Amino acid sequence: MDTKVKKAIYAGVNSYAGYEGLDATDLLSQLEQVFDSEAPFMDKVEQLDQVFDDHMRFDELREVSFDLLMINFFAEDVQKLEEDYLDSEEWESIEEQTLDRGTELLNIFLYLRECADEDVAPSLDDYLKEFLLVEEDEFQDEYSIYERVIANQILVESDYSEIAKVAKTIGEGEELYELFYPVVSFFYEQDPDDRQLEEYVSQAANKAFETSIYKLIVHFNK
Repeated sequence: MDTKVKKAIYAGVNSYAGYEGLDATDLLSQLEQVFDSEAPFMDKVEQLDQVFDDHMRFDELREVSFDLLMINFFAEDVQKLEEDYLDSEEWESIEEQTLDRGTELLNIFLYLRECADEDVAPSLDDYLKEFLLVEEDEFQDEYSIYERVIANQILVESDYSEIAKVAKTIGEGEELYELFYPVVSFFYEQDPDDRQLEEYVSQAANKAFETSIYKLIVHFNK
């Protein structure tokens, strides 16, 4: 299991469990077994779903965990496969089968991995313009998804309360619903101390989920 992925999933799941009054021991043990499994990727996806089917009180974290399973595959499993595996028909089939899985956090994790590899500090402007290429005509899907973030980039120079205020205007049907607050908060403060985390939590609409996501991103970036 990739070190960054392990730190992230333990931080996120334990945070969620703490706010929901749950015991995450069994869930984390089973998730670690799935991530460490030598099984083909789609078998691991099936195993991941079974773990969450057996622990439905953690179901809010299912798709985010899929994102981390994908990142773990890129970081660990791909190294054991043929060099051109990601160009193969098999991988193309996997991409098609998982089109409706995961969240926008997958892009965040990919971006943070790239930053770590290139030893550059993450920034919202760089993420939007250089990684997602939202200003390029052929990437208008990304522009549409991140339109509210693009329009509110100034929030990374404000505070949690201002970020939360805008987050609460985003409807359930929008792509970044419930992700806007933790994602923009990360680019505002990438290594929050206890006082800052307390302030973040006080402004969260869904404290368990949004705090879990923030901690996932923060710990993945460490």
